Amino acid sequence: MPGIEGQRMVGYGAALLAVLVALFAWGFLRESRRLPTVGAPAVMSGRAAIAHVLSRFEAAGIERAAVIFNDAGRDAEPYVRERFGALIDTIVVKTTRSSLESFREVLAVAPPGRLLVSTVDAFCPVAEFVRFVRLAAEKPSSATVLAVTRFVDDEKPLWVTTSRDGRVRVVGGASGDAVTAGIYVFPERVRKMGIPPSLGRLRDFLAALAKEEEPIESVEIPKVVDIDRPCDIEEANALSREDAYFQADADVSRSPSASRSLP
Repeated sequence: MPGIEGQRMVGYGAALLAVLVALFAWGFLRESRRLPTVGAPAVMSGRAAIAHVLSRFEAAGIERAAVIFNDAGRDAEPYVRERFGALIDTIVVKTTRSSLESFREVLAVAPPGRLLVSTVDAFCPVAEFVRFVRLAAEKPSSATVLAVTRFVDDEKPLWVTTSRDGRVRVVGGASGDAVTAGIYVFPERVRKMGIPPSLGRLRDFLAALAKEEEPIESVEIPKVVDIDRPCDIEEANALSREDAYFQADADVSRSPSASRSLP
């Protein structure tokens, strides 16, 4: 599999295979209600948003993933199974009220271990996603890991306050030194804690973990676009055009002899 920035990756990398297969065997993706599904016009650079996210999973060496769609996104299921059949192990179709409810659904089908979570509306360069996965794997196995960014152009950002060593001290509030970027890693211990029924959103769960002084680490990604508005799509398009990985993937996809895109 072609690597990122000139490096070759085999699965997770031969030296890390035994460790990372256990840590990052599954990914969770929640299809946003606010974006077009696969049957609608392409979202970024001629590709649906979900294709961008799952391509990042492939580039990071993720071997198995689960996807959750709401009922309105059911038409995307055949495309996902055809294009990402080697990656996608489970597809859940259920209309949920929030990202936290979707998270509960995926927890019910995911195997034990640390869980990599990405929302479909978080767009970042492939190399930065791969870097996040690598650095998150190096964090303490008991810690929740949040991707954060100082690029803030969101209607309702979730602020975090971090210390110099990257530990997250506060989640939420009117300000902070970065915002969450829609990409997370949850350890097995946190997964087993249970989610209080009084919490309605994933951000509420993260804030509760911080208040309870659960260990939370951060990995900064310079620019992540949260795709909520038409202007966000334009911003993501610009990032995509600068991403050599996606440009190579698009070139292979357009080739008549290509059976599949680059991983």
